[in-house]
Amino acid sequence: MAYNQREEVIWPRLVANKCFKRPMGNSSFVADLSSRDKARSALPDDQPIAKRPQESNKNPLTYRLFASTWNVGGIIPPDDLNLEDWLDTRNNSHDIYVLGFQEIVPLSCTNVLRPEKSKITMKWNSLIRATLNKSLSNSQKGQESKAGERQKVYPVKNASSSSFVQDFRCIISKQMVGILVSVWVRGDLHRYILRTSVSCVGCGLMGCLGNKGAISVRFWLHETSFCFVCCHLTSGGREGDEVYRNSDAMEILSRTTFPRGHSLNLPQKILDHDRVALLGDLNYRISLPESRTRSLVERKEWKALLDNDQLRGEVNSGRAFEGWQEGVITFSPTYKYFPNSDTYYDIQGKKGKKKRAPAWCDRILWTGRGLKQMYYNRCESKLSDHRPVRALFYVDVDAPRNLNSLRSFFLSNRFEKLMINHGKDFTEDDQKASVRYIEIM
Repeated sequence: MAYNQREEVIWPRLVANKCFKRPMGNSSFVADLSSRDKARSALPDDQPIAKRPQESNKNPLTYRLFASTWNVGGIIPPDDLNLEDWLDTRNNSHDIYVLGFQEIVPLSCTNVLRPEKSKITMKWNSLIRATLNKSLSNSQKGQESKAGERQKVYPVKNASSSSFVQDFRCIISKQMVGILVSVWVRGDLHRYILRTSVSCVGCGLMGCLGNKGAISVRFWLHETSFCFVCCHLTSGGREGDEVYRNSDAMEILSRTTFPRGHSLNLPQKILDHDRVALLGDLNYRISLPESRTRSLVERKEWKALLDNDQLRGEVNSGRAFEGWQEGVITFSPTYKYFPNSDTYYDIQGKKGKKKRAPAWCDRILWTGRGLKQMYYNRCESKLSDHRPVRALFYVDVDAPRNLNSLRSFFLSNRFEKLMINHGKDFTEDDQKASVRYIEIM
């Protein structure tokens, strides 16, 4: 039998390598894998190779992930701002929420150069928390009234056996000038969230300040890595401005770097992760005369407009986001409105020409496998001159069959932190005894 697929790494060897930070049989753990592969290649083709079934210890799960982007135009949210429509919580409660904002503060020089205003972030997170947990409370009441029915907030298939779902918890919240990313998960999933980290890239003033750029966040759910990128790219409706937006996108993808991890070989670049999505105010416009654009918008002739959409043109030509996907757009352009109005902005400039024609500036893209988009639409909140855009994904996740197994613990970042904090207290005899225990297992 020819060997065509790398055998799964026996986890106790990884544990020992993580614990004691020393080679495992060869010069390093990676080198040890390489030498074993070379040894296998030297075996005759008819030599049987004993190996553990790779699928027997995996439990594929599917979760509901809600993603949204919203340019709030520097407007401070009122205390009574209702987010239920935006977060789709009136009749639904999803498993993971990835929320990206732009311009949570006005992009003035003062705000760009001074430290971020944490009070604004706290206010948005407070409103989000109240909305999500209100929806969860309503779902639990519905569950109590329908004995035997499974609650909607559980994964789509192979759901957790837990009968109680805790409040939603924020696992990541990061602000860079006006950009904010806030990621929330159901409380009962929190224990399976691993290795959260953040990377910020500024592309604004002087090519490095944070009035434009991206915040990228990554984490593991069970054994699957996620990376989400919240962008605010260069603005401008002049011909050729799309080149600057393309440049911003390339800078973000190339400059974003995550930590490799203590004694782990974690992915460092955005596209190295298992599930990747990008959302934000990408600022791509429609390459038509303004009068023609407004006329087509009034008649809702989306196809003619989308045929001239800059983002689609750049993707199709391979100049930006090559290989990325976007859902079908069936909604009106999301920019630019008069605040608190359904009317598109049409203030005349100094030369009598209308400025800022309608455009689909706010977008959600994804790349790779394991993400299936269920809907892609916009919300009608009138808080700012943009409308929020949102998408629901079913995401595939690999998990151990026994989520409480010892193997799951040893491969988690909880064990990693334990070893960092307490590893120096081990004596030589303790290490030898622990290694013998791991080898026996």
